[in-house]
Order: sequence, then structure tokens, then C-alpha cells
Amino acid sequence: MSRVGIHSKGEVSIEGLINFVKANERFSEVGGVACFFGFVKGFVKKGEKVTGLELEAYKDRAEETFSKISEDIKNRPGIVDCLIHHVTGKLDLGDLIFVVMVAGRSRRDVFPALVEAVERAKSEAAIWKKETLASGESYWVEYGKE
Repeated sequence: MSRVGIHSKGEVSIEGLINFVKANERFSEVGGVACFFGFVKGFVKKGEKVTGLELEAYKDRAEETFSKISEDIKNRPGIVDCLIHHVTGKLDLGDLIFVVMVAGRSRRDVFPALVEAVERAKSEAAIWKKETLASGESYWVEYGKE
């Protein structure tokens, strides 16, 4: 595992990410790890049923963006590490899409940093998604703009 990454379905290991955080030389400063796990949900905002999702990324640029966000978050007082990982390809309902972990001194440090990391990753990364609806209709959406 690494600090950031774009992966295919099944390549992200939550246990591997936790072990990566625990291997940090500053882990003795960690009092908590806040995590966000994003999954393929069954409905879009309009209430229409989703049957599948396909995600594409400009891998190098997305990973570069994730690295910048991770570094920005890590440089905050009370934060030890920030991991950002995203899955691309054809995904089914309930599949893991997105993982962000922020390790730090306390919950007061990690929770606001986690929210910022998630929001920035969704709005800044070069990722696109195709939603397929139960009606058979499908369309591409710029990630974070839906």
C-alpha cells in the first residue's frame, strides 16, 4: 500500500491501509484515525434506481491531486497521516469506491481534516463516473459535481 492511489476493483485493502498508517514513524502520536468509506449506492439524487457505476480517472493527475491534498492535511498541527484511495472500473451496488483515512492526535484534529480531505478529493481529482439506471439510461457525470 501507499499513501494515495487509483485502483481496480478488489485492490484496496482496509487492513492494508490501517497497517500502512500504523507503520508511520510518528504513529506513537496517534490517538485516533477517522475514516470515510464510500460505496456504490442504489439511488441517484433524483431518486432513480442505479444498477451500476463505472468510474474512470486520469490516473497520474488524480494521484498527483491526492498527494497534494494528503500533504496539505498532513502538515496541519495534530495530524500525522492522510491516505486517499479510489477505485475505478465497472462497479456493482455495494462495492467500495473511495477510502480516506486521517490519523492524528485526537478526534478534534482528525474529523475536520477528514471532511476537508474527502470534499477536496471529490472536487479536485480528475475522475468521472457513468451511472446506469434501472430504466437502462446511462450518463457520465463529472465526479464531485453530481
